[in-house]
Amino acid sequence: MQQAPKIKLPAWLAHLVATLGGLGLFLVAFFDSSVLSFPIVTDLLVIEESIQNPARMPYYAFMATVGSLAGCIWLYALAKRGGEVFFHSRAGRHAVRARRWVESNAFLSVFIPAILPPPLPFKVFILAEGVFQVPLRTFVIALVLGRGLRYFGEGIFAVRYGDSATQFLLAHGRSAALIAVGVIVLLYAIVHFMGRHHPAPK
Repeated sequence: MQQAPKIKLPAWLAHLVATLGGLGLFLVAFFDSSVLSFPIVTDLLVIEESIQNPARMPYYAFMATVGSLAGCIWLYALAKRGGEVFFHSRAGRHAVRARRWVESNAFLSVFIPAILPPPLPFKVFILAEGVFQVPLRTFVIALVLGRGLRYFGEGIFAVRYGDSATQFLLAHGRSAALIAVGVIVLLYAIVHFMGRHHPAPK
């Protein structure tokens, strides 16, 4: 059986998480979505805190979602101000592909990376959304839905299955997320198709 990895954080941040609980989780999610990178750590913290205190699971999932949203909005604002040169310097080899995808699918280009676990590039698309002037409202809705489904789903699994939730996340998290994304993208495409072929009456 795959062993659960230890949660590795800077000592000062680990102390805040241990002391502040949900607020500490907010900070981890904020930093992970903006200036630092803690792959899968926020997910493991949501699961760990939810197992220890199931009644507060919605609070932990909410704080992780809001923390990620705050960090992403900050990164989005930096990219919007910094322009395309800033985007290319940060996005590297993913820049051209990310730009094409964002320009064609503004909502999905945030929603899909937000719900899928690493190693799918995430911050590249956040930067692209800012650089290419995607409306903030679209950006926020897609991010809240993606991150909210991810963290609340993990919290529900943690409350229901306890320590097994971590093993499931490590072994099957990406597959489960891909299935969920596939269903949602299919529904999105159906609604979009019907909207184009059945315009609202004037």
